[in-house]
Amino acid sequence: MPLDDKEKEELKQRVIQILKEIYDPEIPVNVYDLGLVYEVNVTDDKRIHVKMGVTTALCPVSSTIASVAEEELRSKIPEAKEVRVDIVFDPPWDPTMVTPEGREQLKMIYGYDIVQEMIERQKEMQGE
Repeated sequence: MPLDDKEKEELKQRVIQILKEIYDPEIPVNVYDLGLVYEVNVTDDKRIHVKMGVTTALCPVSSTIASVAEEELRSKIPEAKEVRVDIVFDPPWDPTMVTPEGREQLKMIYGYDIVQEMIERQKEMQGE
């Protein structure tokens, strides 16, 4: 039986909670709060498609992060007919994509607002 809108939203929230358990091995913040999850789609027939970015196009672990995410989603949502996690490069990640929760985690780790510093550096580089 196809999922109704409420069931699709519930499944999407489960997907997000699972993604919050997956960490970029180079940054101690989960991929969701780091702002790397660009899109989560759940279809009526329980197919899950996630689009993720990386902090840099040269990220050496991008395929590993996608594979781990797929494995976790498949194992924790066995009723899914299909799970696909794609790494995309458009839009490119930038520090404004970090969630408020992720920003707080980074403040606790580094002792200051590293996201704000990154934003200011980005503006300087762009001549703003």
